[in-house]
Amino acid sequence: MAAFLNAFAGESIFISNATPPSPSLFKITTKHPKARVNVRCDSAASSDVVIQKAPNASSLSALQQLKTSAADRYTKEKSSIMVIGLSIHSTPVEIREKLAIPEAEWPRAIKELCALNHIEEAAVLCTCNRMEIYVVALSQHRGVKEVTEWMSKTGGIPVSEISDHRFLLYNSDATRHIFQVSAGLESLVLGEGQILAQVKQVAKVSQGVAGFGRNISGLFKHAIMVGKRVRTETRISEGAVSVSSAAVELALMKLPLSAHTTARVLLIGAGKMGKLVIKHLVSKGCTKIVVVNRSIQKVDALREDFKDIEIIYKPVDDMMTCAGEADVIFTSTSSETPLFLKENVMGLPHVGSDVGGTRLFIDISVPRNVGACVNDVENTRAYNVDDLKEVVAANIDDRLRKAMEAQTIIDEELKVFEAWRDSLETVPTIRKLRAYAERIRTSDLEKCLQKLGDTANNNTKKAVEVLSRGIVNKLLHGPLQHLRYDGTDDRTLDETLENMHALNRMFDLETDISLLEEKIRAKVEQQK
Repeated sequence: MAAFLNAFAGESIFISNATPPSPSLFKITTKHPKARVNVRCDSAASSDVVIQKAPNASSLSALQQLKTSAADRYTKEKSSIMVIGLSIHSTPVEIREKLAIPEAEWPRAIKELCALNHIEEAAVLCTCNRMEIYVVALSQHRGVKEVTEWMSKTGGIPVSEISDHRFLLYNSDATRHIFQVSAGLESLVLGEGQILAQVKQVAKVSQGVAGFGRNISGLFKHAIMVGKRVRTETRISEGAVSVSSAAVELALMKLPLSAHTTARVLLIGAGKMGKLVIKHLVSKGCTKIVVVNRSIQKVDALREDFKDIEIIYKPVDDMMTCAGEADVIFTSTSSETPLFLKENVMGLPHVGSDVGGTRLFIDISVPRNVGACVNDVENTRAYNVDDLKEVVAANIDDRLRKAMEAQTIIDEELKVFEAWRDSLETVPTIRKLRAYAERIRTSDLEKCLQKLGDTANNNTKKAVEVLSRGIVNKLLHGPLQHLRYDGTDDRTLDETLENMHALNRMFDLETDISLLEEKIRAKVEQQK
């Protein structure tokens, strides 16, 4: 508030206290013929503030001063695209699993995020390797603060702990990041294809949700296109493995070579990740697997897909019995509570020396299905997604070369997306200019028809109206062409924005600060 009032130094300020109904109205009125702002905001105590400009021909207008005040970030600066993220590269699974949001809850999360004071749009990307929230924020600092506090409340983790592990990216850096994620460059396994499907799922599930707005939906659609292009034009996916295949590789690394095809395998969960586990087990020579699942339907579907392997179905009630009969146990379920803890496995029979004497739990779920305490049980070892780094360390030079090829494509697509987003700045001016011309056209048309009176028949009236529309459209064609920018011609963005400001001045299209009032009022309405 102080920064706002300081912008009006040298003017007379009259402040009267009042207690308006809730939500309170903080009213700022600039007594200038072309500037008036009414702003609603949450405040414990409210005031009616009347700012009256003292007569001074040499001073800036109240409107100009308003634009250089603290409110300027709402009226002139473009809202920021931001990502607040926690990934496998910087955050242990213990924290990621608490903040994980199930797919069914993504729409609710978007609505809650957009109800925050400084968040306009939002999306949630949550996988076993990352938890990332993408937002369009009116203020970077306040947006980060509000989203972090929301994450803290949702996951039950202190803000300080989230802040220690999170990464923050803004605008072009945030855009580049989601492009890299979609292309598989940020994955634990470079180029893995599952992440592209997950980005597509975000767009599919979020479509139609009010907070998944034009900027964020455009960002994700472009990221999907980038992911496809990178995989088409580079060889980054060749030889790449998914989390599921890395899990199988890890199990084989821990088993004696002689047990690769003879170890007794149990899979808990028959979803997408479980299906990929079976696919890679089959490729390694596995011929028999027990699958525990809530229903037999998905297991029957797996039998149809993998007819060369024996798949035995067991219900969830038999899970512990099956675990006691298995040497390697893969877990891939959406359970939000652990399926195996120390007390569950300490009574299981020991495995034979032919498989190394150690029962292996390979857990690729987030939240985890196997508690870390299982490692306290003798002859038992539990691995989670964070342990897969051991598998992907090989062939790093080849992977980096492919990543460099992908970055060239991302650089090109980043420019295209930024041009598209920057072009959105001119949309309000285009609308205002059209409305301005239409008001003049309809007003003069009405005067013309009144003068013609009854002497004009319907055909004449229609011809006059068509003529008026044609004249207006031809006059507007040139200015509107110079307001449209998509990065495909020689005109620069600076030139386009300069044209926008010139038209605003010439036609007096910025005679009010309606954008500020509209954005703040919308946020208040959301919270009612």
